[in-house]
Amino acid sequence: MFGFNEEQVAWFGLTFGVSAFMLYMVFIIFQLARESKAGKFGAFVLFLGLGVGLVGFAAKGLIKFFMSGIVE
Repeated sequence: MFGFNEEQVAWFGLTFGVSAFMLYMVFIIFQLARESKAGKFGAFVLFLGLGVGLVGFAAKGLIKFFMSGIVE
C-alpha cells in the first residue's frame, strides 16, 4: 500500500490513530460536561471516571516501553 509494508501501517495506526481517538474521547467528555452543565466538580468527576481508562491505556504503553529491555 503506497510503498509501505504491513508493519509500518500498523505502527502508524497504533501510534497516531489511537492517539487521535484518545484526544477525540477527551473532547467528547468535555462536551458532555459542558452540555450537562455539570459545573467544576461535576466536570472533574466526569473526567476522573471516564478518563481513567484513557490514562490506564497510556500507562500500559509507557510501562511496556520502559520494561522492554528488562522483560524481552
